[in-house]
This record gives sequence, C-alpha cells and structure tokens, in this order.
Amino acid sequence: MLEGLGSVSKIPELQRRILFTLLLLVVYRIGVYIPTPGIDNVALLSYFEQAKGSLFGMMDMFAGGAFSNFSIFALGIMPYISSSIILQLLTVAIPHLERLSKEGEAGRRKITQYTRYGTVVLSTIQGFGIAWGLQHMAGPSGSPIVLQPGWPFVIMTVITLTCGTAFIMWLGETITEKGIGNGISLIIFAGIVCRMPAAIGNTYQLATSGELGVLVILLLTFMMIFVIGAIVFVEGGQRRIPVQYAKRIVGRKMYGGQTTHLPLKINSAGVIPPIFASSVIMFPATIANFAPQSWMKDIASYLVPGKVGYELLYVAFIFFFCFFYTAVTFKPDDVADNMKKFGGYVPGIRPGKKTAEYIEDILEKLTFSGAIYVSLVCVLPSVLISQLNTPFYFGGTALLIVVGVAMDTASQIESHLLTRQYEGFMKKGQIARRR
Repeated sequence: MLEGLGSVSKIPELQRRILFTLLLLVVYRIGVYIPTPGIDNVALLSYFEQAKGSLFGMMDMFAGGAFSNFSIFALGIMPYISSSIILQLLTVAIPHLERLSKEGEAGRRKITQYTRYGTVVLSTIQGFGIAWGLQHMAGPSGSPIVLQPGWPFVIMTVITLTCGTAFIMWLGETITEKGIGNGISLIIFAGIVCRMPAAIGNTYQLATSGELGVLVILLLTFMMIFVIGAIVFVEGGQRRIPVQYAKRIVGRKMYGGQTTHLPLKINSAGVIPPIFASSVIMFPATIANFAPQSWMKDIASYLVPGKVGYELLYVAFIFFFCFFYTAVTFKPDDVADNMKKFGGYVPGIRPGKKTAEYIEDILEKLTFSGAIYVSLVCVLPSVLISQLNTPFYFGGTALLIVVGVAMDTASQIESHLLTRQYEGFMKKGQIARRR
C-alpha cells in the first residue's frame, strides 16, 4: 500500500485530482467558521454546551462543527442527502422517474437536477424552522440568541443557510466529477476528522481532571480499535459465486471455457445506510427542536442518541436503507441476463430466471447480515459512550463513516494507479509500435 501511495507522485493527473479535492475541502472548512449574521455567538455556544450529547451533537458531527458555530454551512449536506432519498424512493413509484433512471447519462443528469431543486426546497423549510425557533430561545444567562428578532432576520437566515447548503452541494458534486472519491461522503468525512483532535483534547482534559478514569479511557481505546478492525474486516469480506463460461468457436478461434466468480460484498451499501438514516431522523427533529410548541419539543426529546426510542428508529432505518440501496444499485435480473448472453452460468443452476433467483437469495442473506453488522457498529458504541458520559463523536457511526470513506477513496486511487500501469504496458507493446 505504501509503495502504491509512493506511485502517486509519478502520475500528474492523479496528483492534480488529489490536490483539487484537498483544496475544495479546505474551502469547505473555511466556510464552517463564517458566522450567520444576527446571532449572539456567546449565548448560542452556551446553549449548545448545555445540549451536548443530544441530537444537536449528532447534527453538529455531520455538519463538521458548523451547526454549533451556526455558520453559513450550519445545515451541512444533510438536505441534499434527504432530497436524494426522496428522489430514489419516487423513482420506484413514478414511471417518469423510472424511465429517466434507465436512460443513461442524460436521465441521470435530469434526476440530479431534480435532486438539486429538492435540496433548495428542503433547505428553505429547515432553515425557516431553525430561524423561527431561534427567536424564541435564550442562553443559560437569559440573554437572547437572536440580536434583532423579526421577519428580516428570518428571511436573511433562510437565504444564508439555503445558499450555504447549495454551495456545499456544488463542492461535493465538483469533487466527485473532477477530484478523487465521492464528494458528499468526503465532506462528511472531513467534518468528522477535523473535530477528532478537539474530541481527543476534551477527553484528555476529562482524564486530567479526574472525571474519566484510566479504566474508562482504556475501554474507549480498546473499543475504537476493535470497531475499526471489525469495519476493515467486514468491508473487505465477499461471497464469491462461481461462474463458468462455456466454450464458443468464433471463426477459427475458441473463446470462453474459463472459470471466474461473481463477488458480492457483505455490506454492499457501504456507509450510505447510516448517513441516510441519520438524515431522515434529523430533518424533522431539527424543526421539532426549534419549534416553540411544547408537544414538538416532547417528540424531539425522545430523538436523542443513546435513548431507546432513537436507537430503535435508527436501526429500523438502517435495515430499510441497506435493503433499499442494494435493490437500487444491484439488479440480479440484469446480472443473470448478461451472464446468459455471454455463455456464463452458475454450476448447478439453470441460466436465466433461476440464476437471478439464486443470486437474489444470496444477496438478501448478505444484506441482512450486513444490516446487522452496520446496526451493531453504529448503535452499541454510541449507547456505551452515552452511559460513560464521554464525547459523543467517538461513536460507531462516525468511525464507520471515516473508515468506510477512507477505504473507498483509497480503492479509487488504486484504480487510477492500475489504469496508469496498463497504459504504460500498452505503450511498450505492439499497439504502441503500430502507431
């Protein structure tokens, strides 16, 4: 792996992509510290200090600290993810969107355009709920959080937060297109990683003050190492279905006759289920937290990480999105048809429909196992941490996202390196000399 990373310096295109990605992530981190006008930051920080360990902690983690600063990026990328979820669900229900999803690049661009429109609408709704609720809130000392309440503040805040989310959305899409890795996941990754030094510093302060014992710190360290090891082990796990290709004679040459395999990952959905599940829970919970009505605050009080209601809902959404995202991205019928078209078959299984049913049965079992794994990684460490009263951002969700995105980005870098190696091989071969 280190040898592969050293090869990056020999490929100018890959260097440019990595530097471009880092530059845009730096731009994002700068925006996290640009405050939204009209807010008393001291009163707001005091309020969030009281709410530490609640759902605000989870929202602040995904926003990379922008929510506690109430910066122009306070909403983070979650409205975009919520809009993507809605569009994917509607693709199954609306024939027009289903046709677009099958039209290749042109259809994908149209769906992406609809997703952007949905992001602006959801950001406006969420921004309005936050701006309206902040006017009725005060810090622990009784000082109001909003300096000059009224419609001008609400309108200005909604425009600021919506534009901030739209800019983050553009950053993520640009990273995906011109950089390296998935831009949206990397933005969340950068926010979590940048806050980890502060989390370690807070843990050290708690340890020196005697609030955290040595045994608790050792338990936390062991838990983090164990969770990271489990993530790396499971994410690399595959179920390999053997595939045999029959021999074919084309002209005077014989093709096929080889044995290969169809790799199916245990967790084919990756880090998408916990991100989607968090987005679905946080969108209504954000509005409920800032709403002046007492009954909405009562609902929000149950949606707190570490509580039974939140964790059960979180696990249910993780299971749903594991199956939903796998069904959207992997089509057993298409795989079986392609295998049949090229003379491939699974030994002992009839080609066509029977092969599709066989693959789907294995995929469902793997997805169920993957959903259990993701749920355990995301829920158990968070419950343990809430009981130990330690910094919330050491939770399993954060570790799963960080390790998963890092592995995905590393695999994309490796793909670029392999592509370049093949190009170098062809330049030295017969094809290069024929030019």
